[in-house]
Order: sequence, then C-alpha cells, then structure tokens
Amino acid sequence: MPRPLWAGAISFGLVTIPVKIVSATEDHDVHFHRVHLADMGRVRTRKVCELDDQVVSQDEIGKGYEVSTGETVTVTDEELEQMPLPTAKAIEIVAFVDADSIDPVRISDSYYLAADGQVAAKPYTLLRKALERSSKVAVAKFAWHGRERLGLLRIREGAIVLHSMKWPDEVRNPQELAPRAVEVGDEEIEQALQLADRMTIEDLAGFHDEYRQALEDIIAAKSEGKPLPSPAGGEEKGEVVDLMAALNASVKAAKDSRGEAHDGQDATVHEMRPAKKADGRTAPAKKKAASSKTAAAKKTTARSSSAKKATGRKTAAKKRSAS
Repeated sequence: MPRPLWAGAISFGLVTIPVKIVSATEDHDVHFHRVHLADMGRVRTRKVCELDDQVVSQDEIGKGYEVSTGETVTVTDEELEQMPLPTAKAIEIVAFVDADSIDPVRISDSYYLAADGQVAAKPYTLLRKALERSSKVAVAKFAWHGRERLGLLRIREGAIVLHSMKWPDEVRNPQELAPRAVEVGDEEIEQALQLADRMTIEDLAGFHDEYRQALEDIIAAKSEGKPLPSPAGGEEKGEVVDLMAALNASVKAAKDSRGEAHDGQDATVHEMRPAKKADGRTAPAKKKAASSKTAAAKKTTARSSSAKKATGRKTAAKKRSAS
C-alpha cells in the first residue's frame, strides 16, 4: 500500500469510520535536476533570511502572516491542529447529491480512502454499499494542508474515493471566453455526430504518454552516446478549409482506421484560396464573382439600351415617310 498522506475519520451522521488517505494516482513524469553545466554539480535552492543574510535550517523556519507593514504574527503547527474546527481530523459528510449534477471542472485531485483497522470494516462497507445502491455521491468538508476543502465521495471498484473539489467561487465564469454567435447547419451537426460515433471507444486503456516516451529515448541515446532520434515531421495545414468537406474527410479517415467500407460519397477537403486581382493582390472569391456578375449585368443593360434607341430611330423614319 502507498504511504498514507493523512489519517482521520469519515463522519457520517453518528457513524464514524477511521480511514487513511492514500494517493489514487502515480507520478510517472521524468524529473530533472538543476546542474552547473561546467562540472555537472547540483544547483540547489538555499533558504536565506533577508535580515541577516544567513542560511537557515528547516527546523528554524515557521509560518508567519503579515498583519500590517512591519507586523507579522507567527502560527505554529500545534495551534493549527488544535483549531476548533469539526473537519480538523474528520471528513464530514454534509450532503448527498445526484452524481450528474457535479461539474467536472470543480473536481481536483483524487485519493483513495483505506479502512484504518478492523473496527472500520463494517461502517466502511455500510457507506460503500449505500453509495453503490444509489445514484448519488456524498459531499464532504475536510481540513488539509492549512485550509478547509470541499470533497466528493464516490465508489470505484469497491473502494471509497475522495475527490478534492473547488469551492463555487473558485471556478471562473466562462461566458466571456465563448465565441460570437455563428450559424451552424443541421447537416454539419449530423456529420460531427457521425464523426464522434466513429471515434467512440470502450475505455482509455490504450492511451499512453508519448512525450515521456520520446524524452526517455533522448536520455537513453545521450547516456549511451548514440545519435538522437529524428524529429517527427509536422503536417502542413491550409489557411481556410471547407468545414463540411473536412467533416466528411474525417469520417472517412475514421472508417478507414477501423477497416470499415465506405460508400464512396465522402467529400474531400478543398482549400478556399483567395483569387488574385489584376495588380497581383489577392481578393476574396465572392467579391470577384460579384464583380463578374455586375459587369455582365452592365453589358446586358447597355445592349438593351442600344436596341431600344435603334428601334426608336426606325419608327421616327417611318413616320416622316408617311407624312
């Protein structure tokens, strides 16, 4: 079992469940040291007091809060542990809500809650089964790392999971980031849904961190004195792409990747390149088409006007002959 990060209890009404918090995830990132390039010596961060310019050890460092300029109040770890707060050593369940009502943006880190001792087995199982038989999740409050947090309890493969959550006022309003209103046709939406259907998978087990793998390959090559791996070539992209054609092409590519036959009616991607003016400058294709239509209309109007004038001259000549 991973090293416990916290020990306390779940408070569920009058039920108390002793638990330990263990991390639900693992860190597989490649971590670098800061080194002096001249001799590969480690470069470390020194903790120096700004008043006497002396390096201080960890046991000489405490927590301080600046009340006003020049006035700092220190708070010890013992004082923090003895705060009159119900959640200081307990994960207090305060409500139950429908699982679908939780905005995923609010969910932060995840932890497993392990039953702490045999006395915790029965109440732990009771809470687990209650959550399994309902469509609800438990909302809890707990204090950890110097602040009170909002948490979410749910079940994953027989274990109770604690998700640390953002408070409502910690989530920014996204409305100012939304694009301006644009028209999207039903056919485009249907093609997007078809693409999503073709790309649907059962789970995410097949995904892996390609960046970490590439980084490990570079480190291995350098340590063994071998040439570095060749960089991957990037794909060229057009400036403007027909959205409908791009969706059709994406659906076709998804079918091909799954080895499915397609009906041959899929469109291809067409780049909408701007037309050129007489002086070599570019102009939008729509404007050029509009200009051509206008010129044609002017020519037709001119021909009609000339025909009317000719007919008028013939009529006048006939009248003079008759008189």
